[in-house]
Amino acid sequence: MMRLPWFDYRAPRSIAEAAKILAGEGPQAMLIAGGTDLLPNMKRRHQTPKVLVSLKGIPELKKVSNGSGIVFGSGLTLSEILNIEKTPTALRQATAQIATAHLRNMGTLGGNLCLDTRCTYYNQNYEWRKAIDFCLKKDGATCWVATASKRCVAVSSTDTAPALIALNASVVLTGSSGEREIPVDALYRNDGIEYLSRRPDEILTAIKIPQKNFKSTYWKLRRRGSFDFPILGVAVALRFSSGNIIQDARVALGAVASRPFLVEKASEYLKGKALSDDVIAEACAMIASRAKPMDNTDMDLYWRKEVADDFAGYALRELRGDDMRAMRMRIARQELTG
Repeated sequence: MMRLPWFDYRAPRSIAEAAKILAGEGPQAMLIAGGTDLLPNMKRRHQTPKVLVSLKGIPELKKVSNGSGIVFGSGLTLSEILNIEKTPTALRQATAQIATAHLRNMGTLGGNLCLDTRCTYYNQNYEWRKAIDFCLKKDGATCWVATASKRCVAVSSTDTAPALIALNASVVLTGSSGEREIPVDALYRNDGIEYLSRRPDEILTAIKIPQKNFKSTYWKLRRRGSFDFPILGVAVALRFSSGNIIQDARVALGAVASRPFLVEKASEYLKGKALSDDVIAEACAMIASRAKPMDNTDMDLYWRKEVADDFAGYALRELRGDDMRAMRMRIARQELTG
């Protein structure tokens, strides 16, 4: 049995109180909301905070508001996000494919955005990692995926981030010194260790999605169709004119690098075009060229790179209006038996 290390538990009742605790305790404190990522990591001694600062009792983080767009409090559970009528399609699809219903009842939107990066050599128990002299991400000096690398290449495994990047969303970060708002893609760094630009004393308090009349979708590759981390995530949001010409396009990839990111070249290419088969093929080639998975998650990395082209095509054809339900079911069945 893996047991949690000892820690102090704080239960602030406001964002300001939580930020004050974080600032006072420094690096030895960590935030906890649903705990679905942090607590297993603590059992494996990936993280050993001396103080846990709970966000569960802060009502401000559970609010939803509408205006020029929609604002989600970061403390909303994933199940609650699914039950909100105005949740955009890509975010709804991404959220519905996270873990299991039980974990979605606990895990939060903010927690999924801040999900720790993953790697075959990192996501093991303490004794396993000790046997290989640990790894660059935790306690060691060598990245076992790329031994010459001075940078950790652990992979971003958040499903909601690619969807929110495609939807041009932003996040609000609140600390003891004030509040700032940044695009979701600016929240991430291409570094498996320092993967967030959020400062240690800041709390991700809200997610803002502008009202842009996007049609959006999210396609996920994973081994098990019932629950699993992504090994590829493709999110696309398009805004069409009355003549079905693309006025605005945003394509994002997840689980193929240490950060989720916007595929700018493909996004720009799609603007001003109709979704013909030729346009889709060209855009898919651009998207696949940006997928550079490493050999540190499930399945063969070369196949994962090739299938990025296919999944981008599924997303674009779905937004064109093609009926892709059979393909979604086929992928789910293959994953369940794969």
